Amino acid sequence: MIRKLICVLLCVVLSISIVSCGSVKPNEADAEDTYTDAPEVPEETNEIEVHVIEKEEIEISQTIENSADGEHAVEADGESLSYTNTAVSKTGDSSGDEADFYGENSAVFATGGGSLDLSEMVITTDGTHANAVFCYGEGTSVTIRDSVIETSGNCSGGIMTTGGGTMNAVGLNIHTTGNSSAAIRSDRGGGTVTVSGGSYVTDGKGSPAIYSTADITVSDAYLESTSAQGIVIEGKNSVTLNDAELVADNNSKNSSKSSWFQAVMIYQSMSGDAAEGMSSFSMTGGSLTNKNGDIFFVNNTATEIFLSGAAIINEDVDGAFLRAAAAGWGREGSNGGQVTLTADRQAIEGDMLVDDISNLNLILMNGSVFTGTINPDGEEGEVYVEIDGKSKWTLTADAYITSLTCDEGAVDLNGHRLYINGELYDGSASQGERIQVKASSGSGHGGSGSPPPGGKRPG
Repeated sequence: MIRKLICVLLCVVLSISIVSCGSVKPNEADAEDTYTDAPEVPEETNEIEVHVIEKEEIEISQTIENSADGEHAVEADGESLSYTNTAVSKTGDSSGDEADFYGENSAVFATGGGSLDLSEMVITTDGTHANAVFCYGEGTSVTIRDSVIETSGNCSGGIMTTGGGTMNAVGLNIHTTGNSSAAIRSDRGGGTVTVSGGSYVTDGKGSPAIYSTADITVSDAYLESTSAQGIVIEGKNSVTLNDAELVADNNSKNSSKSSWFQAVMIYQSMSGDAAEGMSSFSMTGGSLTNKNGDIFFVNNTATEIFLSGAAIINEDVDGAFLRAAAAGWGREGSNGGQVTLTADRQAIEGDMLVDDISNLNLILMNGSVFTGTINPDGEEGEVYVEIDGKSKWTLTADAYITSLTCDEGAVDLNGHRLYINGELYDGSASQGERIQVKASSGSGHGGSGSPPPGGKRPG
């Protein structure tokens, strides 16, 4: 089968100049592992091959259509079914929770502990709340391979998982054009979603490439949003990217709750659709390109961000690398962001802004380089920075933090000033203490903010 081949060549060059000569060794590195001169860090080349299947390459042997409001074209309720080389077409409309949470009106639907095995499918929907492939409920599973999915109506995701279902996707080509229509989508009850290969593109307002109220892992894939955030994580859920390419151009607003644009948004809406607690975002290898605004925005939740060897580029020179701040979700005065950001052999460029009800632990390890500042306008939220013997922070403006652990020479002041708890830092070894992040847990009910018609979506 002929496939269009997208080859993305990512070159991540970490240029590090480190002098380690203090008595403090945050990670107790061996003597031979501690740099005393500027090290030569090898150029890393990550070649990502993303195979994108096209409709014309799929030989269709049968067609299944459904145009009735609320119904399905293909359904597996407590049974195991398989389809291959099949075109599925769905029109007709639905609304609200029955569609978003429980799968009403989806083209392809599995529930009740059933399973679907799909390959070389062409699935199209044109209706409101007409998700393409929907997996609902614990014990229910869907596996779909080498298929094309297109949705054009609002609130119509590509692959959708709720209620604890399991979704496995390999080599898909998904394109959604409606509003609130993530390519990889989940909602109340979440589940487990594993995606390998393929292309996942969204064009609508409030339509990120990934909307997670589940545990979602994407590997060796291309992700793009042309209007919304690239990725949104709500509540106690996760997104893991392995050697994936993400391009985000968040240029439209779905609500007035926030005035900032961003590539990755991590928040808690308090609508009851996602449990409260620690969320996570992990990115290993691959690339993230942001067209507008900030890279990361964290609001009204606690999260762990892990970055390792990813090429992260912000094309908006005024955007921050990280913003942890209050917005329109949650209870005023306690709805900031709590972040632990760990960089492992990672280059970071850009500012980090932490407002007075938010906090940040920034951990630089294994040759990571941070070029930027933290809260350049003055002291606000608590910020702890930890730099191991191989890593370095170069200031681009004055910075204000609360606590620092590092060897002497780990911070290049670069002509600027660093204040620690209001005291001017002199470049010596320092020993600080991490901030204790308090992640709440519960059902997610309560607080402020209810989902708008058609299901809540971020600003």
